[in-house]
Amino acid sequence: MSDEVEPGCVRVRLDLSYDGKDFSGWAKQTSRRTVQGEIEDALRTVTRSSRTYDLTVAGRTDAGVHARGQVAHVDLPAGVWAEHEEKLLRRMAGRMPQDVRIWRAAEAPPGFNARFSALWRRYAYRVADRPGGVDPLLRGHVLWHDRPLDVDAMNEAAAPMVGEHDFAAYCKKREGATTIRTLQELSWVRDEVSGVMTATVRADAFCHNMVRALIGAALFVGDGRRPADWPAAVLAARVRDPAVHVVRPHGLTLEEVAYPADALLAARAVEARNVRTLPGGACC
Repeated sequence: MSDEVEPGCVRVRLDLSYDGKDFSGWAKQTSRRTVQGEIEDALRTVTRSSRTYDLTVAGRTDAGVHARGQVAHVDLPAGVWAEHEEKLLRRMAGRMPQDVRIWRAAEAPPGFNARFSALWRRYAYRVADRPGGVDPLLRGHVLWHDRPLDVDAMNEAAAPMVGEHDFAAYCKKREGATTIRTLQELSWVRDEVSGVMTATVRADAFCHNMVRALIGAALFVGDGRRPADWPAAVLAARVRDPAVHVVRPHGLTLEEVAYPADALLAARAVEARNVRTLPGGACC
């Protein structure tokens, strides 16, 4: 499948961040405020265009989820890009609300696709278990868990989840979409000063609700309600388990998206579109 840019257009990479509190997720909707909608509206205004330039994003975050290192691309007519390139960031900043910012806009190398060229996405989920609750200044980005948590137990439970698996038990199924993913990292660290625990979750891609479901399972292990081998047993069943709690979105932040060297971007985009299977023939 080709990822060539339409003749006469320039593909522009955008690096951005946003506070997800007041957004109904990334993807634009007719009657709801979304990150994509805000950026596309501002871009249309700044470029004085009668049309909307559609964005493609690395990770379509859900309502309430934040992003510090989100990446998107947009294809602009070459004349529009040439006219607005130097002042685009400042003009966009003047048009967009303060809970979404674009930090960099640059012509993308050949073969770049913000979604399909990505090697991995890294999320962080932050939790506090102090009896008094969460620092009021952090409450919009940290979940309060009202039971003490054992980080060692959560890391023990996380180890067998790493690797290529069918994560159907931890995903909201979408018609025609595979739930096979390669989880590259799942680990927990507690900050000894603040007491806040941060889960690092990194994978080549994620299916719907996957990160928040993995966190929910880990918290049940951490507070002693489930044994350390329970998340892996749920994973092996490959069936959505109602006992797996999907935690609230405000503790989740997309921190970083990684891409290969420029010469490998197009090949990675093709590879990422391939339907994956596991040994034995299971594909979804």
